[in-house]
Amino acid sequence: MKTAEAYRKHLIFLGRRNSGKSSLFNAFVGSEIAIVADHPGTTTDPVYKSMELSPIGPIMLIDTAGIDDEGYLGKLRASKTNSVLYKADAACLVIDSGWTEFEDEIVKELKKRGIPFVVVITKSDLGKNQELIDLVKSQKFVYCVVSKYDEKSIEALRVTISSVMKEEYEPPLIEDLVDGGDIIVLVVPIDLGAPKGRLIVPQIEVIRECLDAEAIPIVTKERELRWTLESLKRKPKMVVTDSQAVMRVVADVPLDVPMTTFSILEARHKGDLLELVRGLSAIPALKDGDDVLIGEACTHRTLADDIARVKIPRWLMNFIGKNVRFSVHSGREYPEEIEKYKLIIHCGGCVVTRNMMLRRIEEAKKFGVPIVNYGVIISYLHGVLGRALEPFPQVKALYEEMESAKRI
Repeated sequence: MKTAEAYRKHLIFLGRRNSGKSSLFNAFVGSEIAIVADHPGTTTDPVYKSMELSPIGPIMLIDTAGIDDEGYLGKLRASKTNSVLYKADAACLVIDSGWTEFEDEIVKELKKRGIPFVVVITKSDLGKNQELIDLVKSQKFVYCVVSKYDEKSIEALRVTISSVMKEEYEPPLIEDLVDGGDIIVLVVPIDLGAPKGRLIVPQIEVIRECLDAEAIPIVTKERELRWTLESLKRKPKMVVTDSQAVMRVVADVPLDVPMTTFSILEARHKGDLLELVRGLSAIPALKDGDDVLIGEACTHRTLADDIARVKIPRWLMNFIGKNVRFSVHSGREYPEEIEKYKLIIHCGGCVVTRNMMLRRIEEAKKFGVPIVNYGVIISYLHGVLGRALEPFPQVKALYEEMESAKRI
């Protein structure tokens, strides 16, 4: 139950109003989580529930409002349902009666996004809809016929869901870059933004991956880095720093020691580092009044010198000498109408899954909006991105090519 949401597969329940989504959701979990009523439109905002699904492991279930919801509030609820689709690793398309254009649209959207799904025909205790079953069979959809009162049918659905969920490749943060016995120096500033009594997720994960690789992680603050390096009997394999301390760290790390940032490691681990570096090409073209979106996958208390709201905007405008307009969007949902932005600057995505982050990048590409992440743009604006990309030769080559072609 302590597994972070970013490391859970996400299963979303979709369908028309009153099709039995919430009843199925509760039966799948084995607990009364979602509100169930005969009145259509009972579910409003998405409902989240963590559980364990063998053999997948920890997963997150999401119950949604009916895709056919009506009226002004109904349209908002349906829009909320669409906005969580990017999170899905698999879906249950729940239906209890005839096939309509709503199911056609859902299937089309699921296929477009590459989301595997199971058609779930509910309320079998009221009499199976053989015509619907035949239709689903003819389309060669994976399907299950269930009743919330029949645990065997619910267990059969759990097994079917487990079979359609893909095991996606997820690059490690650092484990493939280090070997046993390597010394890895991790620079972790402790400032106002540091959570009291703990480290942030990428820092913890890098330490764990170093230990799994039998490397030797040494953690220090930026003020003690030079002393730390001088105290070592041999050179470290790599230095990894928080992006906000990158300038100070570059000054203290010898040129023959590769270095990078936690956020750049996260960009490769959760997203597409090549695409995020390509996004830098938008910076020279920014003009006064252009809109720039800063995306944060989590929500947190805003600090006086907040990285998203203060530091990055200041650094970027000083760099380009233009007054652009910044919008900050925080939270689980991805903002709509991103096509109006000239650039998206996204956080590392440590609280979302790799699929979610990749879909955010794909959404930006679909609308032709360049996207970068915090670590990439911070190192670039400080003139040290080439150095920070040293552990990734292919990405560094792209960056140098962009520089020589004066695209950045």
